[in-house]
Amino acid sequence: MLRLDILFIVLMIACAWGILNVKSHISAVVIFGAFSFFSCTFFVVTGALDVAFTEAAVGAVITTVYFMLAIYKTGENVVPVRRKVRGGPNP
Repeated sequence: MLRLDILFIVLMIACAWGILNVKSHISAVVIFGAFSFFSCTFFVVTGALDVAFTEAAVGAVITTVYFMLAIYKTGENVVPVRRKVRGGPNP
């Protein structure tokens, strides 16, 4: 018999790997939403319904919407600023 909790842990690990290896910020946010959904379902399977409800509300909905709004406001291709270190060598 396949245990559902192990299945959802494997899916969460796959999502975490995907978030780290994807090139687009929007794709990372979408995969993060899937990660939150899988963790919510994992909490339901293990019997922690209150934690699952909180994860569904905060992780899957609010955080994903905030990340999407932040990407929309700043743009997809933001170049980080290099700062000089005082007293150190200049690159």
